[in-house]
Amino acid sequence: MPAPRGPRRRARIAFSDSAAKQLDSITSEAELHALDRALVVISVDPDAGEPLPGDSTGPRLRQYADDVEHVRLLYWVTALQTVVVVAFIEV
Repeated sequence: MPAPRGPRRRARIAFSDSAAKQLDSITSEAELHALDRALVVISVDPDAGEPLPGDSTGPRLRQYADDVEHVRLLYWVTALQTVVVVAFIEV
């Protein structure tokens, strides 16, 4: 009988400089809620977003869109499963 597996660890979230500036400028409670919701999703499953077309010279960007909260995150995932958020976009 296999050993029970513990709960999956959430990925660590980091912000690029431009995403950190966006975060600093958020003043709306609704925007913060939308961002929090999207961050939880990608921290639990970094592969939840879709890969964006690009070349292999840099990190592979992904986008996660939440149609309920009308928000999109652009991010990439490091080899150690840290999610680096590049941009927060309200749609």
